[in-house]
Amino acid sequence: MILYDENNPAPNPRRVRIFLAEKGVTLPTVRVKLHKREHKAPEHRARNSLGQVPTLELADGTMISESVSICRYLESLHPTPALFGTTPLEGAQIDMMIRRVEFALMTPVGMFWRHAHPLTAPLLTQFTEFGESNRPLYASACKWLDREIGNHTFIAGDAYTIADIIALTTIDFATFTGLEMPEDCATLRAWHERVSARPSAAA
Repeated sequence: MILYDENNPAPNPRRVRIFLAEKGVTLPTVRVKLHKREHKAPEHRARNSLGQVPTLELADGTMISESVSICRYLESLHPTPALFGTTPLEGAQIDMMIRRVEFALMTPVGMFWRHAHPLTAPLLTQFTEFGESNRPLYASACKWLDREIGNHTFIAGDAYTIADIIALTTIDFATFTGLEMPEDCATLRAWHERVSARPSAAA
């Protein structure tokens, strides 16, 4: 297998690297340089028709894209430690939090990145006012997640899962773009400190 990857701060490739680090699995990687638009080159579009990373190439030439889909496939090959849950209920709860984090948290981050950040200005027509309107949406999503974690240790309960990986990479990318967690999100900040201390977070 080969993982078509990109360095930080790209959040989606980092999800897979953290997942692999938690599993203790290493894969050969090929860097696809986003700043050089290599992800839009014909050879990469042949791997991923949307021109995105990460993409996992299997030994028979099959390509799997989308970070969660790649991680699900890797989970089936390396089930320990379980990062998608160990029971149907846990799996459903983890899936629920994946969707919620991606919609509630990642969407405003992505819109801010696309429409209000100077690095993306040459790539599209920016609507800066719209981009900036996502600042309070991100802050509100952080406060929701702060409440959602509650007394749990991790995003989807008391076990570290793929939901934590997705939330961590989203929040770290948000910080890179200039979006900060609200100061009053003490629970979320404590969670972030815990998961950032894991060796896998350096991936």
